[in-house]
Amino acid sequence: MLPEAEMLKYPVNEEMEEPFFTFGVIADIQYADIDNGYNYTKTRMRYYRNSLSLLQGAIQEWASERFVPQFILQLGDLIDGYNFTYKSSELSLKKVFTEIYKLETPVHHIWGNHEFYNFSRKQLMESRLNSSRLQGTLTMSPEDGGDSLDSFYSYHFSPSPKFRLLLIDSYDFSVIGRDPSSDKHIKSLKLLKQKNPNEDKNSPKDLSETRFVQFNGGISAAQLNWINDVLETSDKNNEKVMVAGHLPVHPDSTDPICLTWNYPEVLATLQSHPCVVAYFAGHDHDGGYFQDQSGVHHLTFNGIIETPPESQAFGTIYIYEDKMVLRGRGLIPDRTLFYRNSK
Repeated sequence: MLPEAEMLKYPVNEEMEEPFFTFGVIADIQYADIDNGYNYTKTRMRYYRNSLSLLQGAIQEWASERFVPQFILQLGDLIDGYNFTYKSSELSLKKVFTEIYKLETPVHHIWGNHEFYNFSRKQLMESRLNSSRLQGTLTMSPEDGGDSLDSFYSYHFSPSPKFRLLLIDSYDFSVIGRDPSSDKHIKSLKLLKQKNPNEDKNSPKDLSETRFVQFNGGISAAQLNWINDVLETSDKNNEKVMVAGHLPVHPDSTDPICLTWNYPEVLATLQSHPCVVAYFAGHDHDGGYFQDQSGVHHLTFNGIIETPPESQAFGTIYIYEDKMVLRGRGLIPDRTLFYRNSK
């Protein structure tokens, strides 16, 4: 792991050389038209209405940048689960879409747990949150369209020659968002009961492996095999790949309660491919960063929903031949991150 001082010795400023491309990153907006409230553990304030204002601020800043982002990476939990309770899911999603698409640039959406609190997988596949349909992307699904009960939402695209972004489905193996009759729901429920004896499956109380809670999920063998195939091709083509999922996959980049259920297998797959240079995640509203022993940068972005109104929590990533530079706002620090094997 590089010391923080070395990461930041290349400051982000307006004199930066022109990058191959840039993109914006934002996580866990969780908008709802309700009063502020506390998180699940009653320890952190959530600013439900203000999250829309912070999104508006992010869009305005991206639009005014010297290098306007080529696309936005939205890391999941666009609207809060409370919208389902108040029957306002469609209205809140429309409000957020109105703001996020003012930039007039493509938005690539990850699906988080709050997407599944509000919508079924079928609804998500048929909505604008299914960004795999964007022109220029290579869409993935086992049944070409993702209509099967057990299909998953993952795809990849190349924003510039020799670079690729791979979006994965962190809730492929989960009890939320899965039809109860599906094989994946049945197997996920069995695993969750084995690992979490608590009556409330969202509670990590007394668990030795706190990640086995209902608001998390995992990557199925089918998706992991597909990811491996994509990365093998990128290895052969000498590409640099940035992977993104809602759930973190490295224990040093997040609170352990936020990890992907089968993160060891996912992490081992990513580390085994020289093409992988970074993994982006949300879910842990406190954010986090770690460079693992293979040189992969794990960036967990702070959640907008728990960001105080006077601050911010988004970033712009500038892509160069030997590094990527993160220009953070508010809670997210600037970082200069060299690719593995580039120094």
